[in-house]
Amino acid sequence: MTEPILQVRDLSVYYNKKKALNNVSMDFHPNEITALIGPSGSGKSTLLRAINRMSDLNPEVTLTGAISYNGHNIYSPRTDTVELRKEIGMVFQQPNPFPMSIYENVVYGLRIKGIKDKAILDQAVEESLRGASIWDEVKDRLHDSAVGLSGGQQQRVCVARVLATSPKIILLDEPTSALDPISAGKIEDTLYGLKDKYTMLLVTRSMQQASRISDKTGFFLGGDLIEFGETKQMFLNPKHKETEDYITGKFG
Repeated sequence: MTEPILQVRDLSVYYNKKKALNNVSMDFHPNEITALIGPSGSGKSTLLRAINRMSDLNPEVTLTGAISYNGHNIYSPRTDTVELRKEIGMVFQQPNPFPMSIYENVVYGLRIKGIKDKAILDQAVEESLRGASIWDEVKDRLHDSAVGLSGGQQQRVCVARVLATSPKIILLDEPTSALDPISAGKIEDTLYGLKDKYTMLLVTRSMQQASRISDKTGFFLGGDLIEFGETKQMFLNPKHKETEDYITGKFG
């Protein structure tokens, strides 16, 4: 078994006094997709934000426990959050392309790094858009505004923007919930195709999506991680009644 690339240990997250995550421990291994399921407000997105250090600017948020990436505590004072977010990219629920061309959206992170060589940028654009399964749709209009694309295309450009910085881990917070079924299917196919290169954590409301593309699934309820294991096992033979009720649609 490979060493985990990401480890969460006894993680609790509080918003003011309200506990949003309760002593969660999970290991994430390279080249696996882990689906995070559970009703709204159960702590799934809170976990993603903690891994990406997105709560740093919010004084109401406190954390206890540890998150280590490649063996290093990401909350150590020595962690460079800009570097961390290049290694751990994030795709949000609503497509959020920048109001600039498709090309400039994809190379945004590289320009911040100071890369100016056009050949390198051109190659990154093509490789990232191919990786996000949208190159053929946009290759003749790379200098048009990304905002003019359909929602599903915008979301794939956002995936390409993350891929361009060569992350190791991609966090996806309900990336298909704002999309029509065809666009959602394209994003799913894209993620499945990227699995051999990246470790992915996917928050999803769709049980079908979780069962189709994830290797492991974590079920959250009220801030607790109720069950975590192989997706097939959990969907066919859940260990907890709450998991079974949620998967079969009895609540949530």
